[in-house]
Amino acid sequence: MILFIFEGKVDKTYFESIKRLFFPEKSGTFVCTYNSNIYSLYTKLQEHDTLHGMLEVNTVSVFKEILLEKGDETLKDIREDEVSEIYLFFDYDFQEKARTLEENNKRLSELLEYFTDETGTGKLYINYPMVESLRYTKQLPDNDYWQYAVTRQKCKEESFKHQVHEFSFYGANLEYIILTIKSADNEAKKQEKTDTAKQNWRYLIVMNVSKSNYICNDKNEIPDEADNQKDIFDNQLSKYVETEDCKVAILNAFPIFLFEYFGKKVIERVNIENSIIE
Repeated sequence: MILFIFEGKVDKTYFESIKRLFFPEKSGTFVCTYNSNIYSLYTKLQEHDTLHGMLEVNTVSVFKEILLEKGDETLKDIREDEVSEIYLFFDYDFQEKARTLEENNKRLSELLEYFTDETGTGKLYINYPMVESLRYTKQLPDNDYWQYAVTRQKCKEESFKHQVHEFSFYGANLEYIILTIKSADNEAKKQEKTDTAKQNWRYLIVMNVSKSNYICNDKNEIPDEADNQKDIFDNQLSKYVETEDCKVAILNAFPIFLFEYFGKKVIERVNIENSIIE
């Protein structure tokens, strides 16, 4: 069984579409939502003595306890030995005000050093500044995506979700990436919707993986392998966050996860700037 742990319900909605498009024949995936931010998770893990040298603690058991404390029985019947891989998806949320930005960065850095192995403690993926970054795009493919960034001040003044709604070519319509099959759809229509959504996800994979390569290596191009999540974070800090503007490069974790999971074959036959990726 593969366990996916998401920050909130929006993440789960995107994943359900990913699952239908890219994992149609794979069973044994299980999803739970933490329903709080990454910095709250850090505090909870500290309470459970999970960080700082306690690597023998099982992630499934820890999350089961944390969720049960909230009255959430989602993981109640999941055994540790049933889970072979664990993936966690959370937001950077650098506009969060409960602690200083420096303290939050320190916490996130520790978490990225802890959650590095999907077959062990789990692998953590971060959205910058939040999961809605997936929709911060003009009509796909958006060849300017590598340049998009947002300041912390802007995120404090206006919610990033609202900024996305105003900026996106698609507005509030999610059907370009969320596969929605209706009972009235015939087989041809179903296939058309599936092909369109899958192609748009492939564009997003190319755009986000290339951008992560730009963030880490100053090259806006597809790398042979996806950049390490800790490397992305460290370069976000040095090149964007810890600058005078205090901004962050807009980046989404789901496309990067898909590239890491499936490799380059996930973007075969994608036409970007009139060049076919083989």
